[in-house]
Amino acid sequence: MADSPADDWRAALAAAGELRPPVVAAIIERHGDRGRRAIEAVAEGRVKRYRDFTVVVGHRSEHVVEDEGCDCRDATYNLDTSDPDERCWHALAVDIAERVGRVDEHDMWYSDVAEFL
Repeated sequence: MADSPADDWRAALAAAGELRPPVVAAIIERHGDRGRRAIEAVAEGRVKRYRDFTVVVGHRSEHVVEDEGCDCRDATYNLDTSDPDERCWHALAVDIAERVGRVDEHDMWYSDVAEFL
């Protein structure tokens, strides 16, 4: 079975362990503005893992990414559900951050932190 384009950049990123120009170009080619926003979120340290959830901090709110899905409007309303490689930028940011070791780990429950936000 052939790898999908998404698998290609994910494998290349995992092997490199860092965002190199060819991988960045492949992410943006496949995911456009969503890919660009995901890369920016990773570079800015906005992917946070708590005991219960992984959260991506957006410019207006935080979004929970769980089991490769996200609670954002883009994921809910705009993505083509027949294309498993189409993901919102929050889920892409988690994919990228995990592969380059840029997930900000917090040894606490997000559900406790969210009460104060």
